[in-house]
Amino acid sequence: MTLLSALMLFVSGFVAGSINAVAGGGTFITFGAMTLIGIPPISANATSSISQFPGYITSTLAYWTDIKRMWRGGLLLAFVSIVGALAGSLILLALDNPSFRAIVPWLLLGATALFAVGPWLKPKGEAHRERPLVGAVIQFITAVYGGFFGAGMGIMMLATLGLTETGDYHKLNALKNMLSIVVAAVAIIVFASGGVVTWLAAVIMVPAVALGGYFGVWSAKRVPQLAVRIFVIAVGLFLTVYYFF
Repeated sequence: MTLLSALMLFVSGFVAGSINAVAGGGTFITFGAMTLIGIPPISANATSSISQFPGYITSTLAYWTDIKRMWRGGLLLAFVSIVGALAGSLILLALDNPSFRAIVPWLLLGATALFAVGPWLKPKGEAHRERPLVGAVIQFITAVYGGFFGAGMGIMMLATLGLTETGDYHKLNALKNMLSIVVAAVAIIVFASGGVVTWLAAVIMVPAVALGGYFGVWSAKRVPQLAVRIFVIAVGLFLTVYYFF
């Protein structure tokens, strides 16, 4: 890896951490940077999951008081998340890079569209009624997607939890953060066991993501979220066109 490539990965990690703290969507940045310097898409996807993992932990700790009150109710969702993430990550490992590369533009297009409409998908107020079995099925599908390709998983999960769980936005966001740890942890174990992680890239990006997350909290009060969202959507569309052509 050249010094320029390492610098690009560090900057992308920092930007991703900052964006996640403000609006979400940092996976687009890290995945895109790795593919642009020549890392195969499967390895880029797996390594991006690892680089984002510390952010899931810190965001969950921020909701620790809420999670202590509701973790028992989330056990079923955590279990199906484990099964779904395992299925999704194993499906990814079953593909070769050319096959995954053919799917990537469609995944990016869908994730970008999901990110673009994210503000309208966020639950507002109380959900009508709790539907645990329906919620478990939907969470399983979301976890399969998250294990296979993590971009947009948080937005998707927050939207689906709002349809099947009771509680205000903060409770649902806390539950989403906790389940994201479960999905990401399973995917990381599978990817590491499958030997598809580019560890040098992960080592470069993890501290950069952490620093970016700290900076993002500061910048969240100064940078309009709309500007950040437009930037992330533009990156997603650029990567979509890049992989299509």
